[in-house]
Amino acid sequence: MIEVLTDRLVGIFQGTLPKELIIFVISMLPILELRGGMIAAKLLGVSLGKAFAICYIGNIVPIPFILLFIRKIFRLLSKTKAGEKVVRKLESSSKKKEETVLRYKRLGLLALVAVPLPGTGGWTGALVAALMDLRMRTSLPLIALGVLIADTIMALISYGLLGIFIK
Repeated sequence: MIEVLTDRLVGIFQGTLPKELIIFVISMLPILELRGGMIAAKLLGVSLGKAFAICYIGNIVPIPFILLFIRKIFRLLSKTKAGEKVVRKLESSSKKKEETVLRYKRLGLLALVAVPLPGTGGWTGALVAALMDLRMRTSLPLIALGVLIADTIMALISYGLLGIFIK
């Protein structure tokens, strides 16, 4: 799914926006995050080093805003019927992931962000941290480190570097 969405977005924006901006925007989006950004970078022929930095920064930019403002955004969204449904679904999804964070504490939050699988990542980690009322000075460094680990894993996968370690 991430590959398909990324490919479509690259197709839409390629030729109209600089490659680096496409990668940055895709890395900022929920669901796609740097997983999609790294795939886009490879599709666009961007060097690994440049892609790594752009994806990391793009994925990190929304995190402080999520940590600070998601509860207020949820309150505003809950004032409409459609918005209330979305908020309930996101809160329910976060509640399930909250158990991991409660069980493993900081390591749980780090793992939630670091493992680049659907339903994980910086956005999810920030949402869970915010809904658990974790302090920013605790959660932001863990999320930043988790994004760095996920970026490393995705770089290895997307740029075919995993073959160096697995034979």
